[in-house]
Amino acid sequence: MIKAIKPYTPLFFSLAMLSGCGGGSSSSDTNTTPVTPPIVEELPSYIDVSALAGDATTHDTNNSGHGFSTPMPNLSPAELNLHLDGDTDFETAFTTAPNDTHPDLDGVGPVFNNNNCNACHQRDGRPSTVLPSTPDGRIKLGSDAGIFLRVSLADGVCNQPNSTNDYCKNTPVPGFGDQLFHRGVLQAREDWQQNHFGGQADVYLSYKYTEFTYPDGHTVTLKQPVFEVDNAWDSPSNYSLSELASSDVQFSARNGMPVFGLGLLEAITDEDILALEDPTDSNNDGIKGQANWVFDAVKAQQGIDNPVSLGRFGWKASTPSVRQQSLAALRGDMGVTNSLFAQESIANTLMHDSYLSRTNYQDTGTDAQGLPEASDEFSNAVVFYAQTLAVPARRDISNPDVRAGAKLFSEINCNGCHTPSFTTSTQSDLMLGGVKAPQGIKGQVIWPFTDMLLHDMGEGLADNRRDFLASGRQWKTRPLWGIGLTKTVNPGAGFLHDGRATSLEEAILWHGGEAQTSRDKFTQLNKDKRQQVIVFLQSL
Repeated sequence: MIKAIKPYTPLFFSLAMLSGCGGGSSSSDTNTTPVTPPIVEELPSYIDVSALAGDATTHDTNNSGHGFSTPMPNLSPAELNLHLDGDTDFETAFTTAPNDTHPDLDGVGPVFNNNNCNACHQRDGRPSTVLPSTPDGRIKLGSDAGIFLRVSLADGVCNQPNSTNDYCKNTPVPGFGDQLFHRGVLQAREDWQQNHFGGQADVYLSYKYTEFTYPDGHTVTLKQPVFEVDNAWDSPSNYSLSELASSDVQFSARNGMPVFGLGLLEAITDEDILALEDPTDSNNDGIKGQANWVFDAVKAQQGIDNPVSLGRFGWKASTPSVRQQSLAALRGDMGVTNSLFAQESIANTLMHDSYLSRTNYQDTGTDAQGLPEASDEFSNAVVFYAQTLAVPARRDISNPDVRAGAKLFSEINCNGCHTPSFTTSTQSDLMLGGVKAPQGIKGQVIWPFTDMLLHDMGEGLADNRRDFLASGRQWKTRPLWGIGLTKTVNPGAGFLHDGRATSLEEAILWHGGEAQTSRDKFTQLNKDKRQQVIVFLQSL
């Protein structure tokens, strides 16, 4: 088992001790003043690291708007060609079926959130935060929104996924499912003549604002999103009668997240991640860390009896592999069926049955041969693309403020959750989502700054919605590598699960729960030291 690299590496010095020669002694020998050894400063192991992903690091796109969009430099020629095919497919915009001119592009919907991968992962990073035209206004989510709502019924706690409890999956809202689709094809709704291109319901976004004041008097404005749902397909004239209006329906926002370095994160061994769990807080540092065990669609397709795996991806670590995460989004976010998720998201609902009847069964989710809308060639290329995007190298590592910030990051225990480093598996037959892993992913010393575990982040960030074993207050520790290029890649991007934080400083101030102590220590630093922590993060 390969252990996670500890966050500190001491600097060692050799001291040359000088002594007199000869067989005799003198008074000067016996009265020599003892030499006090110098104080050895312990520096974080990551302070001088530039290549955050070993050989899978790109050094050519720093300070570039395409800093997240470079293939791993250690791919073979054949792998590079597959990656480039996936790059094209990642940006492919699907259309309503049937599309006789371009049948390879049809299949979006009938309800969906976006029609291409890039819309939620702009330039392979975060999407632009949706903002109303005025601070006190609200805006309807549309084609420019890289955010959507998860929905489900409140169903208590689930502690052990198995076949008797449907592997702890969320209970879908009748007639809607577990994701709310705010867009649709032209005739998706029965009232389509009044609601052209309407989805399951309209979603509106506004914000409420609060002021945070540091002990030194400096203030920061924080914003929190407020979502409102209306015009539901099952009761357009009276939302209170919709299934969505039931008191036991839970909503949770999900913002698009960066897609680089994902194959490396999947190649971290289960053992190394689980070694960081501390569910009883045995070391009394206030930090627990819990794994999420989730349904594995690839294992289920393979006929494995207990298709459960360690969750790694998504805001609550609710998917086990890049393959499942990618193809679930292809079917879910875009409504494009594929071999892993062959049924439409709203299959067997009254809305879908009505749509099929109204459109003469022209868009059933399969082609004339009964195959799903996305071919295996397309699906495999998109998955490989997301697995093999390079991690950008660090910048400004010799800057004194960056180095000071790196030390402060450890001193206030941010690395209690943001574990700096792992070494990826060297297993010869390593499989990622049921497919043999690229050689370039194996055996890499990586610095993602995440423990891949769930943590209680406090009431301020709570969505109060369970996701497999994750509670309504728990979120997966986000990797920090590349975070300093976020605004370079997309100046309009926000941070956290709902994009509420405009800056890294705001994101830190939202930390609570298990991160409360570190957050409080950050707020107690003077302004210059707080800025040093920020510039360190910006170097990642």
